[in-house]
Formats: sequence, structure tokens, C-alpha cells
Amino acid sequence: MTRFGEWIAKHRIPVLIIGILLLIPSLFGYLHTRVNYDILSYLPKDINTMQGQDILKDEFGKGGFSFVITEGMTEKQIADTADKISAIDHVADVVCYESMTDLNVPKEILPQKLYDAFNKDDTTIMAVFFDDTTSADGTLAAIDEMRAVTSKECFISGMSAITADMKHLTESETIIYAVIAVILTSIVLMLTMDSFLIPVFFMLSIGFAVVWNLGSNFFFGEISFITQALAMVLQLGVTMDYSIFLWNSYKEMQTQYSDKQDAMAHAIAMTVGSVVSSSLTTVAGFLAMCFMSFTLGLDLGIVMAKGVVCGVISCITILPAMILIFDKAIAKTSHRAIFPKFERVSAFITNHAPVFLIAAAVLLVPAVYGYKNYDVYYNLDSTLPAELDSVIANTKLSEEYNMNSTHLLLTDADMDAKTARRMMQEIQDVDGVQFTLGFNSLVGPAIPEEAVPAKLRSILKSDQWQLMLIGSEYKVASDAVNTQIEQLNRIVTKYDRDSLLIGEAPATKDLIEITDRDFKIVSILSIAVIFLIIALNFKSVTLPVILVSVIELAIMINLGLAYYMQTSLPFIASVVIGTIQLGATVDYAILMTTRYRTERSSGKEKKEAVGIALKTSVQSVVTSALGFFAATVGVGIYSQIGMISSLCMLLARGALISMVVVIAVLPSMFLLLDKIICRTSAGFLPESEKQHKHRLIFVSSH
Repeated sequence: MTRFGEWIAKHRIPVLIIGILLLIPSLFGYLHTRVNYDILSYLPKDINTMQGQDILKDEFGKGGFSFVITEGMTEKQIADTADKISAIDHVADVVCYESMTDLNVPKEILPQKLYDAFNKDDTTIMAVFFDDTTSADGTLAAIDEMRAVTSKECFISGMSAITADMKHLTESETIIYAVIAVILTSIVLMLTMDSFLIPVFFMLSIGFAVVWNLGSNFFFGEISFITQALAMVLQLGVTMDYSIFLWNSYKEMQTQYSDKQDAMAHAIAMTVGSVVSSSLTTVAGFLAMCFMSFTLGLDLGIVMAKGVVCGVISCITILPAMILIFDKAIAKTSHRAIFPKFERVSAFITNHAPVFLIAAAVLLVPAVYGYKNYDVYYNLDSTLPAELDSVIANTKLSEEYNMNSTHLLLTDADMDAKTARRMMQEIQDVDGVQFTLGFNSLVGPAIPEEAVPAKLRSILKSDQWQLMLIGSEYKVASDAVNTQIEQLNRIVTKYDRDSLLIGEAPATKDLIEITDRDFKIVSILSIAVIFLIIALNFKSVTLPVILVSVIELAIMINLGLAYYMQTSLPFIASVVIGTIQLGATVDYAILMTTRYRTERSSGKEKKEAVGIALKTSVQSVVTSALGFFAATVGVGIYSQIGMISSLCMLLARGALISMVVVIAVLPSMFLLLDKIICRTSAGFLPESEKQHKHRLIFVSSH
């Protein structure tokens, strides 16, 4: 690798120019990568709810839908509003009481329950169907135009409206996330590094990698808004260590080589070996997420694994080039490190190892309990700002009509009216069902099927399927609505085995069941892969168990705290923290273990070896953890999107918890298990002890 380092150092200006030129297509790719704001669209395509959505689109030309609530309007104003909405691109159909009565169906002979379903006091609701999916660009554009053409007395609810608001909120916040993360991380680096200017080049180098990574997402077609929002922050947090390592290696090589170009060439060679090895655990953690059937894991895993690779490339090419080019400016801003050396910490921990082991054992019990019992939410709008238009509309729908979710039922078009009405009546009797509306809500003794206008018929019936709406008072993702969905499925399959119950609540129920299974698989897989990497790296049977156990304790404490703080976490918290905190912070443990092995193999006694390993590692661990904390905590505090805020706060807290556990517990475990570690791991015994051991074996065998 020295030749590679020499080439980079020699061609530093062309390297930097190439890096800058690569930003141009990357920026183009970033700006032209579609962002998907619909979490439910990542569900497997072969489940009933997703198949039903395809049928709805293919057979009826409908995808997403919203309820529009009008307040204090006359019948004519309502009808005019419906006409305005109908004229908007990507609006497929508008169904309201006024539109039905305007289609040559006498108002007097329509059922009273139909009127009650659409009207309450001075408010009226209309169902608006779009010709594309919930989060399609056309649907979101239609929501924006609906808000523009309707009056202040109109409130647009539903998942498409929530998605539109989330899009605008994310777009307005994403760049600010990066700014906050860069500023806070730079402050930490200025305090911990020996130059005020070097953090600027760290941030620029990582910035190159972030833009390359996000730009290359263009080839995927789209990425999720969660990936888009977290990618910059996470990439900064998990790859910053690589820059620190290069800088420290460069300073070390300057003591051996008078020529700075030679010093950098050898620093790059050192960095490649260490950083590639270190990045493997982080990449493994991200790639484990790709095995989820809920493909949001694939989306986030691939992008972040790619981001780590981009970070490594930038660290060994762009950063060295910038350091050499601006070496004089960096030297002028040098200062003594403000951060303490933590020398007393090492002595205190090694002298009180049993205390820290007992503390860890005591903490384990409440940590495990909290880890298994913290509250989880799946409904994204529950954590959005209350002043958003969609949240206000959903609240009004709940308060005025006691309706918190709407299911869509697709059933056989040839089902006779009598059977259909009997099924709908049975559905109506289920707890929490507020209304049912379908083609057969109109058909009866007073209105024969032939009298229903073709336009209205096409809205609710196709050649193969008929569409029914079921209003529910229960909130999406609640236990009550999930029980209700199970009851509804039992009823409708009794009348038509091929019927499909779809909508936000049924899809969210699938999400709960699928992700629960997925997260267990990913957790086991990430632990197994990182376990294997550590085992191969140290040629040890016991060290993977020790290192992974230490970080898993930190993860359990982190997630368990949510239970004791009575904080509800987003459903993906466990898999994000379980993979990212493990993959990114196990490096702290690997760093200390490597030094412990070096000192032990040189002949030092266990206490002295552990003390030196802790003393020499603690500053790097603290710097790395504080950098990760700084990169995420500001975003966690600032973001108004509950899921983004929760995940960033968890990652920030997790970095600090992992730091404390690695510094306090890991050395104590080394002291306790030193004999076992030395016997089951390569490279820990001094050469003299190995030879003595071999002689004893030889003598005893003869």
C-alpha cells in the first residue's frame, strides 16, 4: 500500500481536481433521485394488502385517497368545490352526498345512513380518489393543488395529505440537518484535535463522500425519506474516525520522515489497513439490514454501506491531498489539545475492576426488562407537529365523525345485492365500525341497479370487483383496529374467499407482523457477521463473545431507557440501533483489544497490559463517541419529524453509552478473563511463554 500512498501524495492536485469533478454528476444524481415518503410501499409486493392496491389501481384507476371535510358551506358551494377538485390532474373521482344526488338520483330516496355518513352538523365530507399511489408525485402534486383551489373551510385528511406535509417538512429540514451536524462535530474536533483548521478539511473530505454517495443513489431510481434524512448525519458520524486516524498517522510518520510527502505516503498505507479492517464491522451492520423482507431495510442498508465505502475512499485520497496542499495553513492554526488525557481514569478503572463488573451485572437486569417492554409506534402522523394541515384535518375527522381510519374492501362484482347488503350489515355490527359504503348502499327496492348512473357505477364497481368503504373509529396501528381487521377478514372471506381488505390500517397491521419477524432475523444476522469478523481478526473464540456482549449491553441500556423514560420509539428503532450502534461502536472495543493484545504479547502482566490499553485508547474512544454524539444530537433536537428525531437521539445516546461501557466494563472483563483470552486467542502470549509451553507439552508427551 506504500506505493498507492506515494502515488496519492505525488498527484495530490490531480486527485483533488478529480474529486471535485466527480461532485458535478453526483450533485445532478442527488437532485434527480426521487424520494419516497410512503413507508408502507416497502412492504412485500406479494401480500394481500399490496396486491389489493394493484387491483384498485388497475381495475378502478384509483390509488391513494383522502377525505376532504368542508365546514359551513351550502350544498351549492360543496358541489362547486367537488367540481374544482375533480378538475385537478391526477384526481380520479370525487364521491360526496351532493355528487350522488346530482346524478339523477332523487335525494329523498337515498338511505338516511348514507346522508349521516357524509354529513354532521354544518360539516360535510367527500372522498377523493387519486389515479396513482398514495405517495406518487402526481398524487402529492394534486394534494397541493387541492389546498390551493379550496377555501380555508376545507380540510384535507388521509395518508396522501400526511405524506405531502412530510415531504415539505423533510425538504425544508434536510439541509439544516447537515449544517447542524457539521457545526457541532467541528466544535468537538476543534476541542479534541491539535489544529483549528483540520476539522474543516475533515468536514470537506466527508462532504465529498456524502455527495458521491447520495448522487449514486440515482441508479436506484428512488430512496426513502428516512434514508435521505439520516444518510448525511450517519455517514458523518460513522466515518469521521477514519479521518482522525489518517491525521494521527500522518503526525506520527512526520517524526520518522522529514519529507512531508513521504510521511503522508506511509500514513496512507497505515490508514488503508486499519480503516478497511475497521469499516468491515460497520458495513456488515448495514448490510445485515438488506435481508429484511420489509425493503426499507434494503434501502437504508445499501445506501449506508455504500456511504462507508465512499468515506474510506475519500479518507485515503481527498483528505491526504487537501492536507498536503494546505499544510502551511493547517500548521499556522495548530494549538495544544484542549481535551484532557484521562490518565487517572485508567488507573481508577483497573484498580476497581470488580466494582464495574458488579455494576454491569446489576444494570443488565433492568436493561433487559426495559429492552423487552419499551413502547413502539407505527403510525407516523402521531409524532408530526400538531399545526400541520393534514394533522389538523385528521383531528377534525376524528372529532366530528369519530373516524380515525378507513378500510377499502374489494369483493366479487357478481355478488348479488341481497348477499352484499347482508355482508355489509354484518360488517356494520363489528365494534368500532362507523359506516359502510358501497354500490349496494344505493341499490334497493327504491333504486334498482339499472337506475344507478354509469358514472357512479364505475366509481364503485368494475367488471370483476366492487369497492366498499368502511369507516372505523379506531386509530391506525392500535390493538383495537388490528382486532377489528381480523374480525372483518373473517366476515368477508365467509362471503367471498378472494375478497381483499386494504388501506392504511390493514397495511400497517401487515407492517407490524412482518417487521417483528424481520428485526429478529436482522439482529441475529448482524451479531453473527460481526462475531465472525472479530473472530477472524483476532483468531479468537472468546473475544467475539466478550466484545459483542459489551456492545449488546450498551444497546439494551439504550433502548431500555425508553421504557423507564416512558418514551415511545418508532418501530424501526430496534433494528437501526441494533445494527448501527453495534457495527459503529464495536470499533471502540476492537481498538482497545488490539492494544491489549500488543502489550500482553510483549510480556507485560495482565493488569499493566490492560492499564496501558485503556490509557492509550480512552482519548480516541471519547473523541470518536463525542463526534458521533455531536453529529446526531443536534438533528434529534431540531427535527420536527418524530421518527427522525427519535432515531437521532437514540444514536446520540447510544454512542455515549457504548463509550462508557467500553471504557469501564471491557477492561474489567479483560482482567477477569485474561487467562481464558490468552489460551483461546492468537498473539496474546509472549514468544518466550509459547516456547516454554511447547517444551512442557513435548516433555509431558515423552
